[in-house]
Amino acid sequence: MKRYRYILLLFLSVCILCLAVGYGVTRMAAEQETAPSHETESVPETETARDSHLAEEWEEEQAETANQDLNSRYYLVAEDGFLLVFPREGNRVCMYTHVPITDFPEEEQERLRAGISFASMLDIFNYLESYTS
Repeated sequence: MKRYRYILLLFLSVCILCLAVGYGVTRMAAEQETAPSHETESVPETETARDSHLAEEWEEEQAETANQDLNSRYYLVAEDGFLLVFPREGNRVCMYTHVPITDFPEEEQERLRAGISFASMLDIFNYLESYTS
């Protein structure tokens, strides 16, 4: 009879611990959603400052485009009707997504058949979520 008490006590303590952890996680998620953004007011720029800023942005975009192959670590490719993730170098599958290609519009299906490069797995997850949710 004492064994059952100890088992019941252990079970209840595990349940309470799980509830406490779940409460903490949901509370942290709620705080992150309601965190105020710290946006600053923009000050009007002069035309020359604006032009130089645009030129800098254009140069940065060109540099990013030139280095895109170096930054691309993963490729999302459609094979046999489903999306697979491959590393930039190698032919082993990093992840089977089990997402059918038919969930995407025709234009995206063509891009996926050719393969889309991403810098990180997080970018892949964001891309998939934008089309599947």
